[in-house]
Amino acid sequence: MNKLPFSINLNKVEILKQLNAANHHIGELKGILKLLPNPAVVLSLINLSESKDSSAIENIITTYDEIFKEIVTKTPLGGKPKEVINYKKAIEYGLELIKQKGFISTNILVDIQNIIELNKGGIRKLPGTVIMNDKNNEIVHTPSKEEAEIRDLMQNLEIFINENEDYDPLIQLALIHFQFESIHPFYDGNGRTGRILNILYLVLKEKIHQPILYLSKYIIEYKDKYYELLRKCNENLIYIEDFVMYILKGISETSQHTVDLILRINQSIELTKSEMRKRLPDIYRYEIVEHLFSHMYTKNEFFRDDIGISRATATKYLKLLEKEGFITSEQVGKEVIYKNIQLLNLVKD
Repeated sequence: MNKLPFSINLNKVEILKQLNAANHHIGELKGILKLLPNPAVVLSLINLSESKDSSAIENIITTYDEIFKEIVTKTPLGGKPKEVINYKKAIEYGLELIKQKGFISTNILVDIQNIIELNKGGIRKLPGTVIMNDKNNEIVHTPSKEEAEIRDLMQNLEIFINENEDYDPLIQLALIHFQFESIHPFYDGNGRTGRILNILYLVLKEKIHQPILYLSKYIIEYKDKYYELLRKCNENLIYIEDFVMYILKGISETSQHTVDLILRINQSIELTKSEMRKRLPDIYRYEIVEHLFSHMYTKNEFFRDDIGISRATATKYLKLLEKEGFITSEQVGKEVIYKNIQLLNLVKD
């Protein structure tokens, strides 16, 4: 494998044009987040959506309904929804670490992979790992087999992440993502760890201040192209230009999609506030709206603790909210959970 930095000039007109577009759209996304009264509401939802989409790339397929039941019920089932929740925890853990330390290290990536996979496998010591297109079982790339070589490549990648400034961070991101996935340092969880590395790097380089831009949705939509480019670039590095263009386009499209989602969520919040004031003036508090849009799925315990009311008052409020169509309820075992269907449909779309 080639080490970074690659001996290829990426200051090409087409790449620079796409870079300008990507920077413009990511700048819009960064700016719009500041307009929200409580950005944490949107961030939580987008992080969960990313966790779901990134896991889906690895054929860990689940639904929002299953994920939220795993979160809110007292008798979680585990399985695929739990894996998605672990991914979200890994994002949060990684962000906390880079804010503390100000750099991204191999050890941090090992810790993230441990949370995703709940194992202590660490860097690969045995051969047999391949990157495969799960649609047709084509082997896209056979990464390094020797632990010493993997560690050497990871050390080189670590230096590049933290010290190299040859290109704009968005171009650097494409190179880092390609190299990490090509090294494939772990037995499992490489794809998910690599996609978390993307967001950590963007925050580290202050392209965004919050974990708001994720490429998993884009990779799912253009999965065949992604695998094709991984294969071609590992055969001949001249194709790295195409991979950089792929990632830059993904940043542009994902930024625009996320801006649109944020606007629609904010519009839904404002509409809910207005309607709740009209229909339930005796109980209306902005904290109630905020809770419903922060959790999507809730129950009496979460609702009353968050709003600061008694169990009886929470029961009364939740029944009124359901009667007026702001939420729907569902019996899960011995528990009743409440869903913000309006928000759930926005995120699904």
